Amino acid sequence: MFLDTIHGIIDRRVLLNYRLDPDALRRVLPPPFQPKLYDGHGVGGVCMIRFKELRPRFLPAWLGLSSENAAHRIAVQWDQDGGMREGVFIPRRDTNSWFNKTLGGRVFPGIFQRSRFEGEETDSSVSLRILREDGGTEIAFAGHLADQLPSMSIFPTLEAAAGFFSLGATGYSVTYSADHYHGMELHSLNWEVSPLAIDRAESCFFDDPQRFPPGTAELDCALLMRGIEHEWRSRPDLYLSSTRSSLTTHHSKRGTSVA
Repeated sequence: MFLDTIHGIIDRRVLLNYRLDPDALRRVLPPPFQPKLYDGHGVGGVCMIRFKELRPRFLPAWLGLSSENAAHRIAVQWDQDGGMREGVFIPRRDTNSWFNKTLGGRVFPGIFQRSRFEGEETDSSVSLRILREDGGTEIAFAGHLADQLPSMSIFPTLEAAAGFFSLGATGYSVTYSADHYHGMELHSLNWEVSPLAIDRAESCFFDDPQRFPPGTAELDCALLMRGIEHEWRSRPDLYLSSTRSSLTTHHSKRGTSVA
């Protein structure tokens, strides 16, 4: 990738999280990605994030870009060149930025769908709706600050949830070639998390009964972060190995275009 480090501020980040049936999740993930389990459950969700001052590090902040973005994420692990790695697999990214849509997957990692973002926000609440180009709702969320996680969450404490998601800083997503994945790592320079009570949550991906039959994807919790200075760092591209049982950084054959 031409741009391998991008610096900026995460003005607002909402993590909407689902607990997932591992068997259903395995059918959704492309091999060799496997679910990373917590207390016997798969974990997935949507990251809804607003950037400001986003730019290559050598540029001043006033030249940085602002944008609204969302990424569907699934906690995964995989065999890479003989060792186990962990992070998140990202099946879909949305953005309101023409810059991200046009250059994502070419100049920097990540292929984005252009979407419209509608939202309202106060110090104690967040409401977002993400609309696809066809006008349909891709994601809808409303929540307000809470004192603790929901009692039915698989995470016993806020610290446990924050620790789990901090380990998912490396994300891999599809490219314009089959069996080829671009990677980015989120390096946060400060990290403060608050729980959100969920008032409303919809996701076309996790609510799809063809992917997740009833009872296999259930809302777990939501987290809020604000004012995070951070860097996005490019990670080495990964390719499906010749045995199709692992991933490798060594590109031994040309992938088939999926564009």
